[in-house]
Amino acid sequence: MKNSLLTSIVFLLYLTAFGQIDSNTNTVDFEMEDTNTPSNTGLELPASKMPSLTIPKDKRDPKTNISLGEEEQELLDMTKSDGLMENTSNKAPKAFTKDKEPLPEYAKDQFLGDIHTGADYVNIKYRDHEYVDGDIIRVYVNKDIVQSRVSLGGSFSGFTLALEPGKNVIEFEALNQGSSGPNTAELHVYQENGLIISAKEWNLLTGRKATIVVYKDE
Repeated sequence: MKNSLLTSIVFLLYLTAFGQIDSNTNTVDFEMEDTNTPSNTGLELPASKMPSLTIPKDKRDPKTNISLGEEEQELLDMTKSDGLMENTSNKAPKAFTKDKEPLPEYAKDQFLGDIHTGADYVNIKYRDHEYVDGDIIRVYVNKDIVQSRVSLGGSFSGFTLALEPGKNVIEFEALNQGSSGPNTAELHVYQENGLIISAKEWNLLTGRKATIVVYKDE
């Protein structure tokens, strides 16, 4: 009798404990949320214009004239003179108003030097390099007259000389002294390739000669 009662009590205790455990079981429910949201693209700023170095016309003071490096270019005047040379070929530079004084040393012949070249010919050029006053010359090559009467102007004139092998003697005789001073001239000699090989000057009284010798090398 006692064992049955004890068994019943234990069974009741078991049922009571199991019921408490079952009733204490808590269930946690999580609310599902939609996570399909657009990806973050960052903060979008409004577009801005490039800075300008000039003030817009509608905001500019009408009394203000803005110029950023734009300068009015002066037109080239081809007729403007530099004051040194007249635009004609028969006048000397304005700096010369008369020739040098006819000094005693001009009353003799002048030797202008020797030139050696392998060229077949040379160009002989001369002009009155001071006051153009009507100086006249005669030109000889190896004693033969090649230019009988040449008036010297402010621009170069001359002739082409075919060289003979060896020595070629070129003489310039002053036929007058012009209206001022001695007979004055500047002499240039050029090779066939245009290279200048001599540049001399002479000052001669009437009848005197200036001589230059060109050697054609073999």
